[in-house]
Order: sequence, then C-alpha cells, then structure tokens
Amino acid sequence: MSRKKRDIPVFEHPIIETHCHLDYLKDQPLDDILAEARRVNIERVVTIAVSPDNLARVRELSQVAPWLYGTQGIHPHDAEQYTDAVEAEIRQHGADDKIVAVGEIGLDYFYDNADRAVQREVFRRQLQIACDLDQPVVIHSREADDDTIEILQDFEASLTRRGVIHSFTSGPGLARYAIDQGWCLGFNGIATFNKAENVRDIIRMTPIGQILLETDAPFLTPVPYRGRENAPCYLPFVAEKVSEVKEIPVDEVVRTTYHNSLRTFHRLAGASA
Repeated sequence: MSRKKRDIPVFEHPIIETHCHLDYLKDQPLDDILAEARRVNIERVVTIAVSPDNLARVRELSQVAPWLYGTQGIHPHDAEQYTDAVEAEIRQHGADDKIVAVGEIGLDYFYDNADRAVQREVFRRQLQIACDLDQPVVIHSREADDDTIEILQDFEASLTRRGVIHSFTSGPGLARYAIDQGWCLGFNGIATFNKAENVRDIIRMTPIGQILLETDAPFLTPVPYRGRENAPCYLPFVAEKVSEVKEIPVDEVVRTTYHNSLRTFHRLAGASA
C-alpha cells in the first residue's frame, strides 16, 4: 500500500514562478494548472519561449490572464533554426507589455544538439537584442561554463538589466562570476534530488538576494512528487529546500525571492499583481 504524498505547502506570502513551459504541460487542462497554482499562492507565472515554433504560442499564453507573462528567445538546442526572420520576430515582440525577458538563450555542450560555434553566435546575437531592448535575459548553460563566462564578459557594460542563469547546475566558477556581476541564479526541483549536493552547494554560496525560484515545468518535478509531470503548483517545495539548505526561515526565502523576481523581470521592488 502506497503512502499518501505530503500536501503542497501554502505560504502566506505569494510566490513568483520565474521559469516554466506552460505549452509543454499535457497532463491537465491549462485552466486546471493555473487554478492549482493560484490555490498555493503563486501570484505570477513566467512561461518561457525556446524555439521558433513556440514564440507566438508563448505570446498567446501571456495574454490568458493578467498574472501570466512570457519571454522571447531561442534555446541553444534550436540554435541552427535561428534566422534573420526569427531574430526580427524576437525584436518585434521582445518588449511587448507581457514579455519580460529575452530567453531561453545560451549554450548546451551536454547534448550538443546544435554546432557549438552556431550556439555561441546565436547566444551573442540574442544578448545584443536584450541590450537593444533593455530587457533581462534567461540563460541556459550546461557543460559550457568557460564559454558562457567569456561571452557574458563581452556584454558586461551593455547588458545593464542582467537576468538569471536558470536551472543552475554549473560549477562554482560560473556561479561566483554571475554573483559578482549581479546576476540571479535560478533553482528548481533538482535541489531536492538526493544526488544533487553540487546544486545545494551553489545554493549555500548564493546570497538570498540573488536567488530565483522556478520549476522548469513540465521537467524536474521536485521530491516528493517525482515521477509526475511538473507544474507551477509544486514551487513551494523548492522554497522549502532553499530554506533548509541556507538555514533561514522559509518565509524569508519566499519574501526575498518574490522581490528578487519583481526586480529582475518587472522593474519593481515589490507589488501585487
């Protein structure tokens, strides 16, 4: 007989989901996903673009509710699909009212789904878009720490709003560089996995004022719900784990990361949707 999984905690202070892929969630209707997120006090959700095929869909989703937002960008997996027309679309919509960042962009040398030189070129081109539009960026970096640092160094003066290195699983070198340069680091359900002590080490070294909470749903469902499709409603488990690892009250984690999210994506020090 299986034990009932622990209920999702609900905190008094709202939480912001800074990174998910609503158009990838298949196990529940969108209305149910959003209702469950609201039930656990998720105040805002940012759904992330990754490919030429879902740029428009992300824009559509950002209009479904006042508290939904989106990004525009091409993931390194799809870097070889990046064209002048795709860039024009990102530029056209990258500063729309409900679009809060350029992303998900970056480098992925783990899967190598696209030529590395092409990944680097596309990463640079999209960082320039963010500079031109005065938008933050959402960065994906996997097994590419040195090149990520090298490229970001070229944009230190011009990329004034910085952004987040999401789903951070890289080493302490990239973490230290990002922290020193004023970036946020995004943490998700990986932090709850038994074998992810390397990620918990990075959480320990990251100031709470530079941490963002995310799910990366439908991927990386946190303990104790691993095996199910991830969804924004599971975000409180990530907050709990950050609290445990940093040995600070969960209310402080929720409150501080909320303001970090508003500062990063909404140009606000604090507000309600």
